[in-house]
Amino acid sequence: MVSTTAESLKTPTYGNWRRPRKAGLGSLGLVGTVGLFGALVLVLISSMVSLNAAVVVGLPFAVLLAPLALRTQDGRNVYDMAAVRIGWLRRRSKRQHLYAAGPLSTRPGGRFRPPGLLSRVTMIEGRDPYDRPFGVLHHRNRNQYTIVLSCEPDGGSLVDPDQVDTWVALWGEWLSRLSHEPGLRGASVVIETAPDPGTRLATEVLGRLSPNAPLAARAVMEEVVQTYPDASSEMNTFLTLTYSAPGGARRDHDAMLADLALRLPGVLGGLVAAGGGSAEPLSAERIAEVIRVAYDPAVAAEVLDVRAQHGGTGLEWADAGPAAAVETVTHYQHDSGISRSWLLTLAPRGTVRSGVLRSLLDPALGVRRKRVALVYRPIDPATSAKIVESDRRNAQFMANSTRGLVRARAISEIEAAEQTAAEEASGAGLVEFSMLVTLTVDSVADAREADVTMRNLLGATRIAMRPADRMQAAAFSCALPVGILPWEQTMIPHELREAL
Repeated sequence: MVSTTAESLKTPTYGNWRRPRKAGLGSLGLVGTVGLFGALVLVLISSMVSLNAAVVVGLPFAVLLAPLALRTQDGRNVYDMAAVRIGWLRRRSKRQHLYAAGPLSTRPGGRFRPPGLLSRVTMIEGRDPYDRPFGVLHHRNRNQYTIVLSCEPDGGSLVDPDQVDTWVALWGEWLSRLSHEPGLRGASVVIETAPDPGTRLATEVLGRLSPNAPLAARAVMEEVVQTYPDASSEMNTFLTLTYSAPGGARRDHDAMLADLALRLPGVLGGLVAAGGGSAEPLSAERIAEVIRVAYDPAVAAEVLDVRAQHGGTGLEWADAGPAAAVETVTHYQHDSGISRSWLLTLAPRGTVRSGVLRSLLDPALGVRRKRVALVYRPIDPATSAKIVESDRRNAQFMANSTRGLVRARAISEIEAAEQTAAEEASGAGLVEFSMLVTLTVDSVADAREADVTMRNLLGATRIAMRPADRMQAAAFSCALPVGILPWEQTMIPHELREAL
């Protein structure tokens, strides 16, 4: 007999991620700390004149710095929450929360262009080295180009832990290689689940039935086609890579398409090795179909049926948007769907196993479509070295400036920062990530129950998420496989937001 030990049955764990943070006193952050010390110096100088002068000088600083010290559990300060509310009131006053398209609208051209963050996006198409068409989304306001890949990842059922660990390692290596991609601004992985309409099964089975088949056999196959979709679901996985033109200069589309075509084989090869299964770029027509179904889930079965019968739908990007859309504080209504989105606020503390997101990715009852989007921001090697050294100094500063239980947590931050620095020095890459989740339902009543559904989906993931209230339309667009990078859409620079 072969004896098994607890060590041999141990499942690999993963973790050691940290929230980017600048050094500062308490919850003030770097900007607040600098402002506090500057205010103290001015107050001391003013107190040499008179006490009233010190009060007059110090009071405005106290009013400005107090909102930076007051933070919610997810790390937002008063200024962050005020900016979201002011932006929402501003859009409401300009009626930008309403959208209507089509021949009867005031939009030029009478077509159904995607709204909001996608209004300035256009579609072009190229050919890869294998002569396959691939669509490229051109973000004109940022002069960025996005390619969309589709893959069928290998399932984790009946797979050895060693194989899973290998896949995770290769996926980490693939993400690390993205930091060496010239001009790459960001990447995302979007996993979309929805009830299976049964169109593909019906096309595959009924089209192969022989006219001379026995009635009993025909009845059995027809019953399978009718009943199987009720208990099944479809899952689609998309990856987007968003590039900027080299040097920030504007290049003609043909030169950019040729550049992206040469990069595709290497990107797809690494993706397949990391367990991505069969991977291929999406054509412009397929990208338009994905966005069309996202805005109008009721046409999903019709799109599949037309594609199965005619080999394509002929849908163009200019007609992939909704006929009408309304954004409210808590949800986003678009054609036949009502969506509610959530944003990641805190990744799981400590270590997790490879199936940490399994409950979140599983199909949910009563949900028309669900999208889980992981957004990655690769950091180049030179910047990575500066960041890990800065994190080490900040962690040591926080540990020395706190006491008690908080200090114990700060010591664990030092250990994580030291491990990150050691891994980066050995050649590992540094990537910032976040996550968005969108649930699309059929009615407003179902949207009110989405919070309960979301809590059930999170389950034991130990992930903290908050609703994207007052920015539901933007969160919906960022969760689509179109390459929108959230940090590129803010008015405040990314580095300044971290310092706040």
